[in-house]
Amino acid sequence: MNRRRVMTQGAALLGAVCLRAGRASTAAPLLVEMKGSPRGEAVWFVPAGLAVAPGATIRFVNRDPGNSHTATTYHPAILDRPQRIPDGAQPWDSGLLLPGEEYEVTLTVPGVHDLYCQPHEHAGMVARIVVGRPGQVGGWQGPATDAGDLPRAALAAFPPVDAILAQGAVMPPQGKTP
Repeated sequence: MNRRRVMTQGAALLGAVCLRAGRASTAAPLLVEMKGSPRGEAVWFVPAGLAVAPGATIRFVNRDPGNSHTATTYHPAILDRPQRIPDGAQPWDSGLLLPGEEYEVTLTVPGVHDLYCQPHEHAGMVARIVVGRPGQVGGWQGPATDAGDLPRAALAAFPPVDAILAQGAVMPPQGKTP
């Protein structure tokens, strides 16, 4: 084999390895859907609870043909709400998403991230995303313990952290099914 051919094959092999590594590290976003009953009397996130690794990207998609929804973290910087995301995590708000619209966010800070739909929080439209696991990553922060000004329906709708970690994803309760 001549030197030029070896160099060309080596460069091609290195390019293929780099390309494969790039694909492996760029995972597809995880889907959380916003849904509602046909007459709009019930609204929910699917899943209601999700366990992810730090650095995961979540895509929120409004699949409810009759309502606009938001995916909004609980944080004083957004509508002066109580903080229910880990210290150091950046608060985010999708703004109103019309049917079919979507919003993506990448979560890097380990711990429990609680979120809600602004127009439907009183109906219990909340979700919980658990980033990492206790003891696995430094600085993991558990769920907020202060109820603050959250409506009872919202507080009752958060899936338990241990169920999310055990199952990976927790679906909404019966009566709120896709």
